[in-house]
Amino acid sequence: MQSETILILGAGGQIGTELTMELRKVHGGANVVASDIRAAAPIVMESGPFETVDASDPKRIAEVIDQYKVTQVYHLVALLSATSERIGIPAWHLNMNSLFEVMELCVSRGIKKMFWPSSIAVFGPTTPKANVPQQTVIEPTTIYGMSKYAGELWCDYYFKKKGLDVRSIRYPGLIGYKSAPGGGTTDYAVEIFYAAKQSKQYTCFLNAESRLPMMYMPDAIRATLQLMDAPADKLSIRHSYNITGIDFTPAELATAIQQEIPDFKIDYNPDFRQAIADSWPGSIDGSWAKKDWGWVPQYDLQGMVKDMLLNIPVPATV
Repeated sequence: MQSETILILGAGGQIGTELTMELRKVHGGANVVASDIRAAAPIVMESGPFETVDASDPKRIAEVIDQYKVTQVYHLVALLSATSERIGIPAWHLNMNSLFEVMELCVSRGIKKMFWPSSIAVFGPTTPKANVPQQTVIEPTTIYGMSKYAGELWCDYYFKKKGLDVRSIRYPGLIGYKSAPGGGTTDYAVEIFYAAKQSKQYTCFLNAESRLPMMYMPDAIRATLQLMDAPADKLSIRHSYNITGIDFTPAELATAIQQEIPDFKIDYNPDFRQAIADSWPGSIDGSWAKKDWGWVPQYDLQGMVKDMLLNIPVPATV
């Protein structure tokens, strides 16, 4: 099998940190070039090549592609839902323009395969609230969601018109302990674990019954690699795949944590992120991903909670 040289844009983020390390296990440290606009976690910086790259600078991206003779790109850079709503139009420009530039560089440099993440943020208030099918009403009401849906259409266009094998997943809310969340509406589901181990109390910025699709990071990384390894002729979706993980409410997550830390307490003070959460569905139908490339999640709610509390890097008491 021909060896790959992989460039990860946004390697310092929540997904990028763990994806970089898994790809280095598979392809070797020297063959996975991590990059971000600022320094990443030491484990990323020290386990293989790292380049400082601003994703809005196509000349710099091109330099790195040429220097390392890159054959695959994982373009993870984006401003997430809550941050995008605060910043406004500049978030749209970053999310969309960087995607265009990277796809054009892939085409001009002969790079055949690329990964770009979408999100459940593409769904809106008119989308079904439960078991959302792969093909459904998509009318997002956030800047982040609009940028992701537009990006999905462009990925499909570049595959059909320019032969670029772009692959994508609509990630649900992601939960992990190896890096901090990055300004999303589902960040409470990471913050709550730090609070549970430090103060045993958490004030949630969503209400108790806000059911959202979620996924534990090991499942998200496994899904990404599984999709990228799938034979091209098996893939019937060329915009972005729904995938299933876990769906729960803040109250259900708190109850699961209380099974491990009985004196943990939670209260609720919803902020502007509540309106974003209310526009999203509570569960996803991932049957196309299962049919096309065999996707099945490994973690349930209690399994994820136990692993997070075991591994999250904070003391049990203050």
